[in-house]
Amino acid sequence: MGAPSSLTAGLLPKRNLNLQANSAVGVCISGRNCEEKSHHTLAADEKLGVLLLNTGGPETLNDVQPFLYNLFSDPDVIRLPRLFQFLQRPLAKLVSVFLAPRTKERYAAIGGGSPLRRLTDEQADALRMALEGKNLQADVYVGMRYWYPFLEEAIEQIKRDGTTKLVVLPLFPQFSISTTGSSIRVFRQIFEGDAYLSRLPVSVILSWYQRQGYIRSMADLIEIELAKFAKPEEVMIFFSAHGVPISYVEDAGDPYKDQMEECVYLIMQELKARGNGNDHTLAYQSRVGPLQWLKPYTAEVLVELGRNGVKSLLAVPISFVSEHIETLEEIDMGYKDLALGSGIENWRRVPALGCTPSFIGDLADAVVEALPYAKAQQTLRVTTEESDCP
Repeated sequence: MGAPSSLTAGLLPKRNLNLQANSAVGVCISGRNCEEKSHHTLAADEKLGVLLLNTGGPETLNDVQPFLYNLFSDPDVIRLPRLFQFLQRPLAKLVSVFLAPRTKERYAAIGGGSPLRRLTDEQADALRMALEGKNLQADVYVGMRYWYPFLEEAIEQIKRDGTTKLVVLPLFPQFSISTTGSSIRVFRQIFEGDAYLSRLPVSVILSWYQRQGYIRSMADLIEIELAKFAKPEEVMIFFSAHGVPISYVEDAGDPYKDQMEECVYLIMQELKARGNGNDHTLAYQSRVGPLQWLKPYTAEVLVELGRNGVKSLLAVPISFVSEHIETLEEIDMGYKDLALGSGIENWRRVPALGCTPSFIGDLADAVVEALPYAKAQQTLRVTTEESDCP
């Protein structure tokens, strides 16, 4: 993949990778809970839309190869030097065909396809109802990056529905070039080229891993699973995050690693405040190809923990808010077998947040807080300044 787009590059100053208060299109949105909640009401003639962003996943085994092609065609996923960018699509075709057989086996093991679309639709419905509970009527759209319903389709529907104000909410707690960054790049390209959309007031929430509602919801799920062990105090809490190539962090300034480490710290501080003193560790999963990815790797750490005498382990998928192949197959099958084969005797896994009421309620709060910052795309400039929200 070549250098990050001007949008992403503008958002990733190496002097300060703490981006929770930045908007991808220049509107400052605080990732922290403000001391005073924003109280925003829409005018009677306004029509609010909320766009949820996610990766998408193949729903049948026949979808696997084209899904992989879409994934590896993304210049934010496979980075090629500028001179070789013309090879992006041929390389994506080659890689997708090569990986398809094994990937089909993995999806077959979890029922023949990804549940991500269904689960994200459920989250969208839950969010819409949570907003109604706050006397805010909104249409909630789902835009997937690599499979149906594609982000482009969702934006077309937003336009057809006559939306007058839009909040964009990625379902990735932490920002990465390869997830939120990729979707926002496409989002902005579409909006800049459309007369109607470029005038639509938009507020984009880049990341929300610091929100107290999210942190507390994660701590709640961890506590529930800890209580199921015979000796909860002896359990190692094992955070497993989706990895990214090291070059994204070191060369492109991706804040993902810093945000992930801070996220884990905040969750552990919340657990500590509740009287849980468990040891914990963080590792990275889902490595693909010969590149160096963020370390330590989940597989290697599991083996090491087993050799060091850890007997009880609670796996926490920290990058994901919905169940999909990385949780249902990679963690629940591959890593579980590896852990048990390495000497760990007691294994449990924290479920993804899904439609947990406290989590959905906090997302609704985030939408409400974002509304006052919505501005038209044509008037925006990329900013790296932090929000003045008290």
